[in-house]
Amino acid sequence: MRKVTYSMGVSLDGYIVGPDGGFDWTDPDEELFRFITEEFRGVGCHLMGRRLYETMLYWETAEQDPSLDDTMREWAGLWNPLPKVVFSTTLTAVRGRARLASGGPVEEIERLRAEPGEGEIAIGGATLAAAVAEAGLIDEYRARIHPVLLGGGIPFFPRAERRVDLELAETRTFPTGVVHLRHIVVR
Repeated sequence: MRKVTYSMGVSLDGYIVGPDGGFDWTDPDEELFRFITEEFRGVGCHLMGRRLYETMLYWETAEQDPSLDDTMREWAGLWNPLPKVVFSTTLTAVRGRARLASGGPVEEIERLRAEPGEGEIAIGGATLAAAVAEAGLIDEYRARIHPVLLGGGIPFFPRAERRVDLELAETRTFPTGVVHLRHIVVR
């Protein structure tokens, strides 16, 4: 069965976006970007909300940007052909290999797990991840913890009153102070 992963950059105090809506503090250096790219090779489908979809639209045409370096071209080469499912109540159309979700996140994940296919089902965005976590469908949490305190914003972890036991599977520290933590959900 395909596993569901939730992976994002997060502040030390647990937010993916600050109170002002900014996330420029998550800009990766070259080493971290390579790590993210390698991790992303295992993704077979990406589920995201509208805000993340709109942020990631840049990559649909990024390969045409002459200033793009080889590492970013490699990322675009992985991102563009990847099937994506967008959850939105306001969008009426999406581009590239994306499609609008026809059901809720639980139904979409069940459908994807039943279809033939390889690679992880990656979740992007805290609101979507909260709904998937509430249903108990996240198999791995991958947090890239950045050395910054934001004091508020959108939290990485859902604020539901539900205990989830985790097993540490991997850690890696980057020269910039970013710490990658990968935890497997104990069932």
